[in-house]
Amino acid sequence: MAPTSTPQTPFGRVLTAMVTPFTNDGELDLDGAQRLAAHLVNAGNDGIVVNGTTGESPTTSDAEKARLVRAVVEAVGDRAHVVAGAGTNDTRHSVELARAAEKAGANGLLAVTPYYSKPPQEGLFRHFSAIADATELPVMLYDIPGRSGVPINTETIVRLADHPRIVANKDAKGDLGRASWAIARSGLAWYSGDDMLNLPLLSVGAIGYVSVVGHVVTPELRALLDAHLNGDVAKATEIHQQLLPVFTGMFRTQGVITTKAALALQGLPGGPLRLPLVELTPEETEQLKRDLAAGGVQL
Repeated sequence: MAPTSTPQTPFGRVLTAMVTPFTNDGELDLDGAQRLAAHLVNAGNDGIVVNGTTGESPTTSDAEKARLVRAVVEAVGDRAHVVAGAGTNDTRHSVELARAAEKAGANGLLAVTPYYSKPPQEGLFRHFSAIADATELPVMLYDIPGRSGVPINTETIVRLADHPRIVANKDAKGDLGRASWAIARSGLAWYSGDDMLNLPLLSVGAIGYVSVVGHVVTPELRALLDAHLNGDVAKATEIHQQLLPVFTGMFRTQGVITTKAALALQGLPGGPLRLPLVELTPEETEQLKRDLAAGGVQL
């Protein structure tokens, strides 16, 4: 059973989109995944997102995805929400992944906008509705037009919010004006999906975040959120500014690449990447070390 949730915070407030650890020969590292998930919860995460983009979902098999969900659920028990990525650009495949995630014990689903195909808004509406209809799990939409090619328009978000199991949105659109209107009109629980905009999105009504940098700075992200909730704008801004080098450094290249490098620097499970992702160069690793140190991360 997942931790207590409310309609306002259905998956908690601080979640990390976890990498998928692999062994040195490129196989799924379930022991590493369990250790990393436990570490992230111990650091202060309310939830773990598995099988998302940061989990290298494009290059893991359906069977691996199900095994990963089971392992992480086993590792964190009722201490954290386990949200499983189930979105693809094939609605039937997405429905299959959603059902498999539910069977494996996930507490919720993350459904990304169908990528590459560039469907119209009605296609998005039917796609997300089909995923939400497929299980009894609550669903978090994932709006990231920079990767998918198509935004979820505000009108579509408002329509989808009528579905009893569509309860949240992960916003990586980078448009605070559109976010403001969508939050106000949809009533969905809004999660920042862009670490640089965590504080700005909180200021317009977001209730938390699904973070990548949470792999290395969860306590600081929690402190920023607490300061904001307590009305201490100056403290929240101070923490945001302290973390700017981390936000910048972790996204100088693709985020999975830098995250796995950062985990290796801290002696945490991550392992190699699957092509087409490739490891940082030695020069890029040194730059990452400087960025993390500038943001106060101990290596």
